[in-house]
Amino acid sequence: MSSPSSRGGAPVGRLTDLAPIEAGAVMYLRLWSEGARGRADAASDFDIALGADQGRAAMLTLDRLCSLCANHGRRPLIRHGLGCACLGADENCFAQMIAAASEGAREDAMMMASLIVRPDFAPALASLSEELGMALRRMTAAVPMPTTGHQTPSAVLH
Repeated sequence: MSSPSSRGGAPVGRLTDLAPIEAGAVMYLRLWSEGARGRADAASDFDIALGADQGRAAMLTLDRLCSLCANHGRRPLIRHGLGCACLGADENCFAQMIAAASEGAREDAMMMASLIVRPDFAPALASLSEELGMALRRMTAAVPMPTTGHQTPSAVLH
């Protein structure tokens, strides 16, 4: 029989399966969990992508969100290593919570938050998830998509 902690770390996919906001949530969770060096790298990313003020705010949100998970979690949040291509079950729940919150799906974000932290902390976690999700959304919107120079048709049938 597997322990609850091994279930949380069970691979359920690959990071490449995720949308940019979800993959970013997992990567920043992993960076934050690496300690001071990882947190400095995350802060640098936010600063570069969002500017000094919004970058600092995003890092504060990440710190508050991850600290809430670490200090008031129902159990330890299991994550894979920083360079691992796998996506763990807990990481997927975390990523889906951030993505749902960033899309305004607050009830879904609350449901996932209640899987991660004690019920009395779920509203705070869902709120922080929305803040981080919006920052990640701004970061991914700022990334220019490669273009071929061709105009895309307004409707594609096949």
